[in-house]
Order: sequence, then C-alpha cells, then structure tokens
Amino acid sequence: MIEIKNIEKSFGDTKVLKGISTVFETGKTNLIIGRSGSGKTVMIKTLLGIHKQDSGTISFDGRIYSKLSADEKRTLRTEIGMVFQGSALFDSMTVEENVAFPLKMFTKNKNAEIKERVNEVLDRVNLKDANKKFPAELSGGMQKRVAIARAIVNNPKYLFCDEPNSGLDPETSIVIDELIQEITREYDITTIINTHDMNSVLQIGEKIIYLQNGLKEWEGNKEEILETRNKSIVEFVYSSELFKKVRENLLAEEDEEENR
Repeated sequence: MIEIKNIEKSFGDTKVLKGISTVFETGKTNLIIGRSGSGKTVMIKTLLGIHKQDSGTISFDGRIYSKLSADEKRTLRTEIGMVFQGSALFDSMTVEENVAFPLKMFTKNKNAEIKERVNEVLDRVNLKDANKKFPAELSGGMQKRVAIARAIVNNPKYLFCDEPNSGLDPETSIVIDELIQEITREYDITTIINTHDMNSVLQIGEKIIYLQNGLKEWEGNKEEILETRNKSIVEFVYSSELFKKVRENLLAEEDEEENR
C-alpha cells in the first residue's frame, strides 16, 4: 500500500499538485487519469522520488519516504518495478539481457540463478522462446511484455506503469491490461498506472483517481465512473462519440428501471 497525504508540488510560481491525499491499494490496479497538464506525470515522479514534494507525506507500507535513511531509500528502490511509456528496452541487448539487467544491478545472484529467474518471468508473460531476440525483432505488444517481465523480475512490492498501452492497437492493449492486472493480483503488488486510455479505465480500473488542475477531482472505481454525475469527469471520460452513446444508453436503462 502507498499512502499520500496532502501532497503539494510547485515549480517556481506554478503549483502543480495541490494537497492531494489518497491510498493506492495492494493487489489492485490503481489508475491515475486526467487531461494533459493535470499533474499525472508529476504525481508519478513525486511518488518515485524523482521530484521532492514541497509538503505532505508519502508512505510505502507505513515507511514515510522523507524519514528514510539513504540506505533505506536504496532498499526501497529495489522494491519498485517500472514499465516505461516506450518500453525503454536496450536495443543492443537481447530480451534475456534486458530482463536480467535489474538482477545484475541490484542483486548478487549467480548467473545460473539469474537465468532461471529470467526464464520464469518470460514464461509468465508468454515469451518463453524469445530469449535471444533483440527488441527490433519484436512487435510493440511483445516489447511491452518484455518491459513488464523486466519490471517484475526482482519481485517488486510496487509497480509503476506510465502509459503502458501507448502506441498499441486496441486488441493488444486489452492483452497488456489483463496481464498487468493478473500479475498485480498474483504477486499482491501495489500497482499504479498513469493512463489516458479510457478502455483501460473501464477494463481494469479497480481504483481510479481523476486529477484536474493539480487537484484530486474524483475518486472511485470502474463501476462508479460509469454512474458519476461529476461534470468534469463526465466530460473527460465521455469525450468521444462512442463513449457518449454508451453513457446515453446507461442513463436510459437507469431511467427505465426507476420508472418500473
């Protein structure tokens, strides 16, 4: 569990995060959504310690980050996995070498142990025979699965995903969403996903916070987001004609039930 209380962050005179509090739950897919400039990326970077908050607290299972020693912070970083927006694989490394990288960086495991663990996670993301391939030989969806394998290879307690479906077709996006959700539940990870993909919101949004102008405007889950009357989030979620029609049908069904 990651808990934040009254987080504020400014750059010069511009206040980007304005007193945000929430709890990101373990074993659930926690989504951060909002328009461009709403503070999503700054929120993720603040949680990761890349930006230092101006005020407020961030705690990882009761460990307040600002009160940790340098050694404790280093230990915490080994408990964090990250799936980057563009996968961020090393082009000159094979799939096997990419996935092994965190183990070589943060553990003293022997080569045989590293290879065994790499094979385990590649099998878990359905890339059993891709060890010797290079990123350029893989599709976008396969590259994303390699990125997920690398993120979980060190058994993280916390998994951060920045726009994991960026550049993927809708069908592949669903596969990646389901894989992230399965891994989150299977390994009981606290997963935080920064996304603008409304399909992801409706597919795996077990906990959702909506940011607007640096404020937490709304909080709920994928069922509640379909029923909310909050004007700001309705305009955001139902900005496309397809989702507007979905909402109209839902409201019509609700009206029919009320009139029975």
